[in-house]
Amino acid sequence: MYSNIIFDLYGTLIDIRTDEYSLDFWRRAVQLFAMGGASFSPGELRTAYSKYVRRAYMREKLRHPTYKHLDIDLLEVFRKLYAMKGLSPDEVQLRDTAYKFRKASTEHINLYDGVTELLEGLRAAGKKIYLLSNAQESFTIPEMDELGILGYFDGIMISSEERVSKPQKQFFNKLLDKYNLKPEECLMVGNDMNSDMLGAESAGIDGLYIHQDISPDVYDENEIHAKWKIMDGDVHKILGYILEA
Repeated sequence: MYSNIIFDLYGTLIDIRTDEYSLDFWRRAVQLFAMGGASFSPGELRTAYSKYVRRAYMREKLRHPTYKHLDIDLLEVFRKLYAMKGLSPDEVQLRDTAYKFRKASTEHINLYDGVTELLEGLRAAGKKIYLLSNAQESFTIPEMDELGILGYFDGIMISSEERVSKPQKQFFNKLLDKYNLKPEECLMVGNDMNSDMLGAESAGIDGLYIHQDISPDVYDENEIHAKWKIMDGDVHKILGYILEA
């Protein structure tokens, strides 16, 4: 029934915990910018980072006034932080900064048990596999590569590149249009009842919901708009639902 399986990433395939709030993190961030020639104090860096993030969101809101769910590319924020110190980094340096920034904030990251088997099973069954993620491309692609799952995907769409995020219907439509997919032939698999399930529903796509520890709280399962619901976080169950459809 479903030829195309669209996955959320963090909280669905990848279990991750990050910290971008603690003083310890900003001290580490100061060190990585210093390696690039930019000298900050932790407070100065945090304040400037927050300012440029806010401004970037304001610009996107002006570009898309009807969108409620937008995103930005943090590479441009990093570029402005270097520019504060009179520096003009190239793309390689910006991506290196993004990689180290993410590493400095990451406390824990790994695949959920059963993810590799799931992706291999879908491939063996002839399914096409896509990613639709609210994330930063400069963080996400290296992490997928390091965890060994990048090559399983037939198409990838990340919010930082499109400047729009789930559950905005237009983000789902961008994926459908780019890869010439029919909504009725797609299934969205995700761990967020709003971003993933309601967003998919708005685009005419069925959903499979999986609840993980980092999922937003669910107080009533009946509020989850999904064809299937896996409330115990067991990734191993996903393949069976899809293949039996």
